[in-house]
Amino acid sequence: MSTAEAAVSAGAAVSDAEADLLFADLVDQPAVVLAVSGGPDSTALLWLAARWRKRHRRGPALIAITVDHGLRPEARREAAAVKRLAKHLGITHRTLRWSGRKPTTGLQQRAREARYHLIGQVAVRAGATCVLTAHTLDDQAETVLFRMARGTGLTGLAGIARVRPLLMADASPRADLPAASAFLVRPFLDIAKARLIATARAAQVAWTEDPSNRDPRFTRARLRALMPALAGEGLDARRLALLARRARRAEGAIEFAVDAATAALLDGVWPARGPITMAADGFARLPAEIALRLLGRAITWVGDEGPVELAKLESLAEALDGSFAQAIAPSARFRRTLAGAVVTLRRNQLIVERAPARRNRGGLPHQGRKSTKSATER
Repeated sequence: MSTAEAAVSAGAAVSDAEADLLFADLVDQPAVVLAVSGGPDSTALLWLAARWRKRHRRGPALIAITVDHGLRPEARREAAAVKRLAKHLGITHRTLRWSGRKPTTGLQQRAREARYHLIGQVAVRAGATCVLTAHTLDDQAETVLFRMARGTGLTGLAGIARVRPLLMADASPRADLPAASAFLVRPFLDIAKARLIATARAAQVAWTEDPSNRDPRFTRARLRALMPALAGEGLDARRLALLARRARRAEGAIEFAVDAATAALLDGVWPARGPITMAADGFARLPAEIALRLLGRAITWVGDEGPVELAKLESLAEALDGSFAQAIAPSARFRRTLAGAVVTLRRNQLIVERAPARRNRGGLPHQGRKSTKSATER
């Protein structure tokens, strides 16, 4: 290991030269939004981005956003501290508040949805197509563990992407969180959290710690507490992040194959209206994973009840696979409903179409919730 590598592994502060590389692809943006909670990671993001911008003759306007979720009385004071630091660094700052009633279950997920919605709205209005967050190598590792614990597929093992669309329809299927258009960028995804803490310390800037990060009521906090023991067995954050990179590489190859199958069976075009029809014998010849994903895409395209759960999709695909031989016969037929779509197999046609509206107890049609998430993300 070189001296430089040893320094990095020991938790050295992020240098100006590293920051230049981390932010290099943002220099031509008109504006960039920084999501800053006030914790050590996002405080380091604010500090490094401000210094980076001042070192260059051209670059984007920086806008720091802090979201007060209204869950802790200290949050208002913490947002004010971020505002003071941003002012000191010459960066515009805004505090946004998540108002209204808070859920009793799934609180962290709903808070995340609301946070991305609020920040995304500001980004679009400011003409910023990039929202930077301070997710680290440690966050990547925790995400992989979290998804493994829930029996994820390969897509889930791929972990967090460095860049992904920040579309409210993607971040949340709820009707009260409308779509916005921007990209979520995580420049520190290969940087250990210890290095961002070292950066904030070297800059002599204060930060706050959110107690919910250690609250054992939350799954992520419990997994975080397991990380030292796992690292002792060799399963540290870097190993888990390596697994994510390899899974993402395989994911890209599989998605390429699904695109090819779509081109072959649908001429590469999803119908704007009406059912999706494929030749059953062509679909049956696809490798199982490719067929599963193509079926999931079709159900998501025509359905109206939100994300397709992977386990339910797998169950439907297994039943469909067992029906191919019989269904090609003139009198046989397979028909199943999933996520607001009906999948029908008759003769040599596989048809995916919108399910009839279900009626609730009040006699009104059931209103499903659309999402662009693929089935295998669950």
